Amino acid sequence: METVKQLEVFQEHIGKEFTASPSPYMNWLRPIILKAERGQLSFRYMVRKEMTNPMGTLHGGVTSSIVDDVIGATMFSLNEACFYTTLNLVVDYFASAREGDIILADTTIIKKGRQIINAQCEIWNEKRTRLIARGYSNLLKTNIKKG
Repeated sequence: METVKQLEVFQEHIGKEFTASPSPYMNWLRPIILKAERGQLSFRYMVRKEMTNPMGTLHGGVTSSIVDDVIGATMFSLNEACFYTTLNLVVDYFASAREGDIILADTTIIKKGRQIINAQCEIWNEKRTRLIARGYSNLLKTNIKKG
């Protein structure tokens, strides 16, 4: 898929469940795209039972993987010829979400260098009144060309 087309695919799915991902994990998460711009994406998720921990709240591992997954998707919106790989991922957890809750994930590119990109993802409750988590990641440009 050519890189310009990738952003268009996101934009064509605004308001719909995104099922066109090459990532089986993203498809399992079943996100709905709210916003798609170059370097910025917003997704909506419903917390399902299989996303929770024994306390009935959103599992921390699922939270961090949403951060990683959405930042990864954001990289496709940048029109880069090569893939990027995650160097690190730091997640701060601030509040919980429960089964049935709607959560929103928003990404931003903080700094884009020639080799490394720093990106952020915030996860909010549906009304955006409570920050659930914030994650930062550094991504390294690879030599692997996108098809």
